[in-house]
Amino acid sequence: MSLEEQAVCKEYRRRWLMLLIFVLCSTTNAMHWLQYSIIANIMMRYYNVSSLAINWTSMIYMACYIPFVFPASWILERKGLRVALLCGASMMTLGSWIKVLSASPDRFYLAFIGQILVGTAQIFILGVPARLAAVWFPARQVSTACSLGVFAANEVGVALGFLIPPIAVGNHEHLADISHDLLKLYYGMAIGPSVVLCLVIFFFQKQPPLPPTVRRFEKGEVTLTYGQSLKALMTNRNFLLLLVSYGINIGVFYVVSTLLNQIVLKARPDAEEDAGRIGLTSVFAGIVGSVTAGIVLDKTHKFKECTLVVYFMGLAGMIAFTFTLTLGHIWILYFAGALLGFFMTGYLGVGYEFAAELTFPIPEGTSSGLLNASSEVFGVLFTLCGGELLDYYGDMATNLTLTALLVAGLAMTLMIKGNELKRQAASQPEQEMFNTRA
Repeated sequence: MSLEEQAVCKEYRRRWLMLLIFVLCSTTNAMHWLQYSIIANIMMRYYNVSSLAINWTSMIYMACYIPFVFPASWILERKGLRVALLCGASMMTLGSWIKVLSASPDRFYLAFIGQILVGTAQIFILGVPARLAAVWFPARQVSTACSLGVFAANEVGVALGFLIPPIAVGNHEHLADISHDLLKLYYGMAIGPSVVLCLVIFFFQKQPPLPPTVRRFEKGEVTLTYGQSLKALMTNRNFLLLLVSYGINIGVFYVVSTLLNQIVLKARPDAEEDAGRIGLTSVFAGIVGSVTAGIVLDKTHKFKECTLVVYFMGLAGMIAFTFTLTLGHIWILYFAGALLGFFMTGYLGVGYEFAAELTFPIPEGTSSGLLNASSEVFGVLFTLCGGELLDYYGDMATNLTLTALLVAGLAMTLMIKGNELKRQAASQPEQEMFNTRA
């Protein structure tokens, strides 16, 4: 790298601190998503509400995203990473403390209000990984950083959401004992966001003083307006195919996660804590799968091939989960859950990066925001339908329907023409300089 190039580009070690703060922010937010649904049987009895009401505490995360995704994406694109995270962390902290006040059987409305605020906060968080990776990291690390941002962040939080509530809240006979357990859980899940908010205020930065790549310096920031960016995305055939197939894949994952307690208890009524542990196993396997996929993408740049493999194996995991529920061996469910998680949740980061390649130079936050919106729309629809199928026809009909949806999504993915990797082509000069220097 020449002296002139060194003067306009620099890789800052603090990029890892920015990533870590984001990871903590996303983790503490994701912990709240399944806080109620993973102990649905306890919460239904404690608050005296229906299974649909408990399912909505999960679906509200998805429903809130849909109307606010466009203003949140605009804030991320125009105001930057710091403002977006400040909005998310502030709203999450407020919602968490409101839920502390809901530890009483007659205050489900407060719990739901708090959940709405925490769910709305994730709108400012989910679109950040691709943008943060592009702003702070050199091109050779972008896919890995994005995968870490998605999975070492959001999915660790989901894993903790599977694990902690069944341990913290016992299925006591007396509601007063459940109130005591819930209060401890609420306090713990409010302190975390408060600490994260302080970290964002005092340490998180919008962008580095100098960009990490020659490409970003030479190209500059995208000059398209937000409306022009949206129009370009919605007229891009390949992106539209990815938008729908991505939404189907992640929507199915949302259904399985939300209804996991009810699905497992229908097959094994004594497996209350196992449901949470199966979910935990699935998410941790997904973290490994995502990071692995990010590394493979950085090494091979085979975006469509990786997307197809991960999607197909996610379908295989869903089939395995469907037909192992009634076998009578709980360890098989853990294995099927791990297989499902490794590939299905591992698809999150792969989808973000594939979209960025197909739509460059549209800002990464805009394309990932639309992918998230698609997954939230499908998540709400699939969860509502899945809950009805589960109540009236059982787990087999529900899981077979989800499997059929994944087949349709895989077919759409096959139709994507992934031979034009626009972002990789723009980053080629930097990559050649790195290879020469190495």
